[in-house]
Amino acid sequence: MESKIDWTAQIGHRLKLRDLHVFCTVVQNGSMAKAAAQLGVSHPTVSEVIAGLEYTFGVPLFDRGPHGVQPTIFGAALLQRCMAAFDELKQSARDMAFLADSTRGELNIGCAESIAASILPPIIENFSQRYPHVGISVEAVVTGTPEIPALRERTLDFVLARMRPLAELRFADDLDVEILFDEKLVVVSGAKSPWARRRKIDLIELANEPWLLTSPDNWNYVMIEDAFRARGLAMPSIAMKTLSIHVRANLLASGRFITALPRSVLRLYAKPLSLKVLPVELPKNSWPVAIVSLKHRTLSPVVSRFIDCTREFAKKLTY
Repeated sequence: MESKIDWTAQIGHRLKLRDLHVFCTVVQNGSMAKAAAQLGVSHPTVSEVIAGLEYTFGVPLFDRGPHGVQPTIFGAALLQRCMAAFDELKQSARDMAFLADSTRGELNIGCAESIAASILPPIIENFSQRYPHVGISVEAVVTGTPEIPALRERTLDFVLARMRPLAELRFADDLDVEILFDEKLVVVSGAKSPWARRRKIDLIELANEPWLLTSPDNWNYVMIEDAFRARGLAMPSIAMKTLSIHVRANLLASGRFITALPRSVLRLYAKPLSLKVLPVELPKNSWPVAIVSLKHRTLSPVVSRFIDCTREFAKKLTY
């Protein structure tokens, strides 16, 4: 007969948050000795805590080796729940701080570089006017598919991501993906470019132009590659590959280069740098922008309010 864990007798009276903190620190360091040094306790103290946890759960939590320790499948399962438990406790502290003063708090956003260079600034401007004492941290993340480790590690509250077309997306079971809007990729040049004066351009005509694009694993590059392939052409000459919208937009101003940008990026760069959308049709042209968050994770009121502001802004977008 399968044995069952008696929560009250085996775990409820024995398990301490301190012990789980020690366990997580050992996992992070891959060594009990290093964990002890970080925690400011002796190596035997850490070993005793881990042994106590293994006795409580009745399973080995670590594989020991000459170069340190690695969590077993049981340890990995416990780590996942520890991260959730500690995150919920941290969120509760944030909730209480919000209840004490609803104008203060903090949020951590992950954001694709092209979103940070387009829709994020006006959203933050609007939000900060309403809640000037909220601290906002923005971390650049590379997106395209909803595989974002920082969400699972709970270092980010949510991510503003550019996704692959809806028909190609397969969302991970532990993530919530809310599509805000589906925008288009456009071909762009500087106003000084001779192409900027044309009323109609066939993609074939741009095959020998110097392009500024992202790396081949980015959907920006993939859509341009597919567009040329559909016309029976190889990829054009790539003068430079970079994810930086700022670098590409500033180089366009010279009139020498061609690039492809999400249309929303032009809200920020078109006027200051005199950029022009070229009349070029791209056959595969769907690029959803989404809010990606971790399922079953309680978000703080401040984070929820920022997401509401993001939804409001997305509804007003017209192209």
